[in-house]
Amino acid sequence: MVVRVGLVGGSGYTGGELLRILAVHPNVEVTYVTSREYAGKPFTAIHPHLRGFYKGLKFSEVNVEALVEKCDTVFVNTPHGVSSTLTPQFLDRGLRVLDLSADFRLRKPADYEKWYETKHPRPELLDKAVYGLPEIYREFIKTASLVACPGCNSTAALIALVPAVEQGLIDLERIVVDVKVGSSEAGIKPSLGTHHPERANVMRPYEAEGHRHVAEVEQELSLLAKKPVKVALVPHAVGAVRGALATAHVWFLNEETDENNVWKVYASRYAKEPFIRIVHGAPFRYPDPKYVVGSNFADVGFAVEKRIGRAALFAAIDNLMKGAAGQAVQCFNIMHGFDERDGLNYPPLRPA
Repeated sequence: MVVRVGLVGGSGYTGGELLRILAVHPNVEVTYVTSREYAGKPFTAIHPHLRGFYKGLKFSEVNVEALVEKCDTVFVNTPHGVSSTLTPQFLDRGLRVLDLSADFRLRKPADYEKWYETKHPRPELLDKAVYGLPEIYREFIKTASLVACPGCNSTAALIALVPAVEQGLIDLERIVVDVKVGSSEAGIKPSLGTHHPERANVMRPYEAEGHRHVAEVEQELSLLAKKPVKVALVPHAVGAVRGALATAHVWFLNEETDENNVWKVYASRYAKEPFIRIVHGAPFRYPDPKYVVGSNFADVGFAVEKRIGRAALFAAIDNLMKGAAGQAVQCFNIMHGFDERDGLNYPPLRPA
């Protein structure tokens, strides 16, 4: 079976990654890709790495009727606030949607007023959207018409924390997450903070008083724990182009918990996950985004400081892949009954 795929918002870094993956996907025909700025121009006008692929295809303006006519499934890769106006139109016409914006990630309309300072225009769709983290919601994604793909910071944080929360290993009132993330997270348009001379060689915290992605982390951990969970999350801009590393600082409920206990929990939870790799042992003892670049893998690890009953739980991802485009394609594969690894089954780059 070949699925006709459209992409709304194809000229940014995530759009480029989606096109790169879908170019070699065995069950996809890309039929319509939009860009307001580059409409009428070939994809290589902004994505030179795609030379030789997609011959004859050009960016188009957003045209809902054309997308409905030419596509079966649409990836919506737009800034916050745009998808909530387009996605309902696609759903009403029978298309399946994978939304890479934040517009449908939160389940409560009040949370959009709190974290995004806006009222959600289509709150009735929030209950229908499935949060696109396959490691938690694989069975729901299979039948979903709307998948809300997580942000990169929240993906890394959740992958690091899910097993420990599910098994009741840690104190849910003391969770502190530090995320280091590369410059591509900020998108293709430079600003004073993301322009290369300002970004290179930095280690800069931002939104330290409460990053929006923490809303997703608290939402999903609370559902797993069946009680409210509060998380402190501080992202840091670093000089890398790609990659996100989440370090979750947690404290054990049982003082007898040791490294073997944690190993068993994580090994058991992630044993059958096609894109989770547990890192443990020298010389590369802890996860490092450098060794997942260009791939959909998430490397997971931990360090236990038994002296004070504390652990550092790690997850390293490529923010454009498992943190965005790769995860979206993984969800697409699940939705359509394909092998989850289709289009994604290749090792990371090294050196990078």
